Amino acid sequence: MTKRPIPLNLFGMPFGLVGLADAWLTAAGTGRVPRGVGDALLILSAAVWVVVTVAYLTHALRNRALVRDLTDQAAGPFASLCVIVPMVIAANGLHAHAETAGRVVVDVFLVLTVLLGAWFTGQWIYGRVDVDRFHPGYFLPTVAGGLLAAASAGAVGQQRLGQVMFGLGAVCWMILGSVIMGRLLFRPLPPPPLLPTLAIEVAPAAVASLAYFTLFTDSIDGVAAFLGGYGLLMVLAQLRLLPAYLKLPFMPSTWAFTFSWAAVAAVAIHWVERLHTPGAGAYTYALLAVITLLIGGIALRTLVALARRQLLPPAAPPQVAEPQGSGAA
Repeated sequence: MTKRPIPLNLFGMPFGLVGLADAWLTAAGTGRVPRGVGDALLILSAAVWVVVTVAYLTHALRNRALVRDLTDQAAGPFASLCVIVPMVIAANGLHAHAETAGRVVVDVFLVLTVLLGAWFTGQWIYGRVDVDRFHPGYFLPTVAGGLLAAASAGAVGQQRLGQVMFGLGAVCWMILGSVIMGRLLFRPLPPPPLLPTLAIEVAPAAVASLAYFTLFTDSIDGVAAFLGGYGLLMVLAQLRLLPAYLKLPFMPSTWAFTFSWAAVAAVAIHWVERLHTPGAGAYTYALLAVITLLIGGIALRTLVALARRQLLPPAAPPQVAEPQGSGAA
């Protein structure tokens, strides 16, 4: 029996859980909630990452699918999450309990993130990309990778390395952001399986803000306001996309909504707390409740789909060789 393939976008599951953990840890930093919730979510995300990584590598090596998946113009960029997730887990969780081990794990996966991002950049140049297959998931290898590497390096005390990574992520954001927005403005919408990636448009400004707060200052200064302004535009633009989102069935790519909005929630919590907004506590709890319900609901729907064997795409039918004709007599 042919087994179902393991799609690369399943790495969006541990990525979304890492984002939720970061939102809780941001709130924990203000004293509003216990740190234990964020730590528990990091442990859960690590467990899910291990399961997905083992399942994917088993499938890819058995079916010789690794190169094919990496060069797939739609799914390839999601492979970067395999190395980004453990880097963030180590920075936000492991380092707090074992500094040296946390720093080493961050450095190892930071190097892998940069190498994989460089490979993807070269592949997009060398292999070419059909413009209609370009989507916001292309932010992941270098923009998300660079900015999260910056925040991770800063979190483990490597400020200069973090600044280098911030430059990598920010410049790639400027370049890819223009290309992706141009594609979205002037070409048809992505097909339904890729439509959830439009939510990733809210992520760069939010992740850049988190990296900036980690590396430079946790106050709301001019740079933070600059990033917040663009982030606000992208968040509000999502309202117009709700009709398209509401028509979508559940699928693995639904997880594209999770990390993006978790990052927005974390930044919003940081803003309301640092600005001493009246009712800041209520806003923080409301933001945590909404993002936890969103990601918890998607996680529950994932478990239901898994139990019904509807989570993975169907296996491709085996190819049958056509009999060769004997030719004309």
